[in-house]
Amino acid sequence: MKIKDIIAEAISLPVEERAMVIDSLLKSLNPPESEIDKKWATVAKRRLEELHSGKVEAVPGEEVFKKIWNRFSK
Repeated sequence: MKIKDIIAEAISLPVEERAMVIDSLLKSLNPPESEIDKKWATVAKRRLEELHSGKVEAVPGEEVFKKIWNRFSK
């Protein structure tokens, strides 16, 4: 099977299955490192707890991107 055929077949898949193919291919190029993944999971859980407890306040994405655009457009 040629690469063109593989790509054509992958493109014909439903969106969810294409995402699974892409995820699998990306993981094959950059395999996950369990220790790093565990550390990121710990950070993510802590941040979620901070949001739920009210310790920190979420900033809307639109506001974040507006600040970024303003900073770099000068």
